[in-house]
Amino acid sequence: MATTLELTVRKAQWTRPPRELVRAFEEFPVANIGDAMERLGLVDGNINPVWAGAKCVGSALTVLGAAGDNAAVIESLNYIEPGDILVINGFGHEHRALVGEQLSQRFEAAGATGAVIDGYIRDRATITEIKFPVFARGTTPAGPFKNGPGVIGEPVAIGGIVCSPGDIVAADDDGVVVIPQARAAEILELVRAVAVHEAEMTAEITREYS
Repeated sequence: MATTLELTVRKAQWTRPPRELVRAFEEFPVANIGDAMERLGLVDGNINPVWAGAKCVGSALTVLGAAGDNAAVIESLNYIEPGDILVINGFGHEHRALVGEQLSQRFEAAGATGAVIDGYIRDRATITEIKFPVFARGTTPAGPFKNGPGVIGEPVAIGGIVCSPGDIVAADDDGVVVIPQARAAEILELVRAVAVHEAEMTAEITREYS
């Protein structure tokens, strides 16, 4: 009989960024944020939206589980606060889905803005129907193991980028970016400057060709 391994959960609550700071990034595309960060913080381009048009911004709630196992993902439901985004390192495992219809619904009900998964999901059609923003490497019909071990609330790697709990994560059709909490206010000002510059360039192109 298999032994169930314990989950390691960071007991001290990590500091989440101010909600107004997180929401300020909602008006900018991930490409602009990536440009402002000089392309640093951009997650592997193979982690894509499950449905076209998916977009979310939130404070990272980080989860690390054994490949193909979602025990820690289920446990993370007890730690979600409104405005969180699940950031799940599943080691890119292709043969077991870490998240499906039911977990997506429970994430949304708990107040999460989305989920970014370095791994696979299932129930794509239903997730698309409920419009909960999920980003993953792909789909498989095979369900996960639920044995552990796992870690919640510690820095994790996601698509080649380190994400700490409380970092701001933004995701859209182009991909995912991790904004370190300590630099978020500074990066926001840089993003605003990038957006202004792009608007000026677009106006110039319009004038030139109209």
